[in-house]
Amino acid sequence: MARLSLEFPEHQYCFRTLLTVRVTDINAAKHLSNDSMISMISEARALFFFEFGIIETADDGIGIIVTDLATTYKAEAHARDQLLFEVGVMDFNTYGGDITFRITRPADGRLVAMAKSGFVFFNYQTLKVISMPAEFIAKFAKVNWLE
Repeated sequence: MARLSLEFPEHQYCFRTLLTVRVTDINAAKHLSNDSMISMISEARALFFFEFGIIETADDGIGIIVTDLATTYKAEAHARDQLLFEVGVMDFNTYGGDITFRITRPADGRLVAMAKSGFVFFNYQTLKVISMPAEFIAKFAKVNWLE
């Protein structure tokens, strides 16, 4: 069975945030659980959008919906570890693109995980995928496009 490999261009990271692993994020094996990592990735995504003035769901019903998530784990994280989430965007198409994450432990420089989350713009009133708004595109002018 083929293994997933995630590698992203260094230049596409445009946001960084530190998150702390909570005791409640630990599983029976005494390390960060998969579901908690997904929650931390979601928090990093929300902070990234906030930093760039992006509202995930606006009053007019236009928003972003996550279409997929891929994560590869490289090292364990434990309670009270601080994790650095570097976030970027890439591979834009007409409707959305990818949000990328590199998660490291600054205390020792160890790579903990890599992740990629696909997204599209969605009209929650009509329940249809829509084209990426020009205002969003303008915030990330250097992103490569896939058609």
